Amino acid sequence: MWNQKPGFRFEIDNFSEKKDAIVSYPFVSGGCEWFLYVYPKGEYSKKLKREYLCDDHLSLFIHANSSLLQPGWKRSVNFYFSVLNQSNKELYRTPFALTELSGKRTSWGFRKTFPFSKIQEKGFLEEDRLIIEVYINVSEAFDGESGDVSEKKEAYINGFRVFASQVTSVRKIFAEHPDIATYVKPKNQVVRTEYMNVLLELEERLNKLEKMESNLKLDSLKRKLDEVDSERKKAKANESRVQKLEERVKNIELMESGFMMDSLKSKLDDVSLEKKKSYYADGSRVQELEESVKDLKKMVSDLKNKLDKEEAKSSDDEFLLVNEVA
Repeated sequence: MWNQKPGFRFEIDNFSEKKDAIVSYPFVSGGCEWFLYVYPKGEYSKKLKREYLCDDHLSLFIHANSSLLQPGWKRSVNFYFSVLNQSNKELYRTPFALTELSGKRTSWGFRKTFPFSKIQEKGFLEEDRLIIEVYINVSEAFDGESGDVSEKKEAYINGFRVFASQVTSVRKIFAEHPDIATYVKPKNQVVRTEYMNVLLELEERLNKLEKMESNLKLDSLKRKLDEVDSERKKAKANESRVQKLEERVKNIELMESGFMMDSLKSKLDDVSLEKKKSYYADGSRVQELEESVKDLKKMVSDLKNKLDKEEAKSSDDEFLLVNEVA
């Protein structure tokens, strides 16, 4: 599977002025140190007095640094190159290459990519800078003649001589920090071995610290989980309590509602009774008033009759008096 990021990126300034081979600084992949070889006008042969094998075409190769590897080493590698300009626009991509490199053949690549004259065209390159990215994947690595390092007292890993018991740890270091070999300049194997021993000791200490930190994190996580569980239980208890309180409030509301209904019914009954009393009381009074009015009318009628009689008698008396005078 290809990585989404390049294993190596190399930027070349003033590229149009270059003629001879350009060798990159080393990079590490698959436990091996590599160089990128760039031939602006094509690969040439030293045996043929620098005669170009592919004139006027950009050539690209990867080269394994076999000087740091144990005799008998092998690397199965697949790779491709991507050529870009200053704006990271891809100008060219080579096909995929699959090969096996060893002490007998340390380089592989593409003699012919695109014409050098194309690079000199106006606007093809920005600020005359060419960028080459190497996408590389080492599928198999063989570090020595035996291959089974567990049977040997010592082994060579990426140019470092280590004990067989250290092989797994050293490979882990190179897997996590592939550029380490690049920064180790001494060629003396004793110095390189001591350098690796220091790295292994640091790695062991870091592992212990990480384990302690992991245990601390687990303890802290356990405490937090216990706290969360406690809070959850409290929340559940509070929820039950709230539910009971809500039920009590509901019951009280129902009781109050019933009491209010009874009170309202009682008041309605009282009002109805008062209304009836008022009705009957008002009827009796009206009857009394009607009888009083009736009595008054009778008295008025009797009085009028009496006055009529008195007036009639007075008129008769005056008539008799007149006759007597006459």
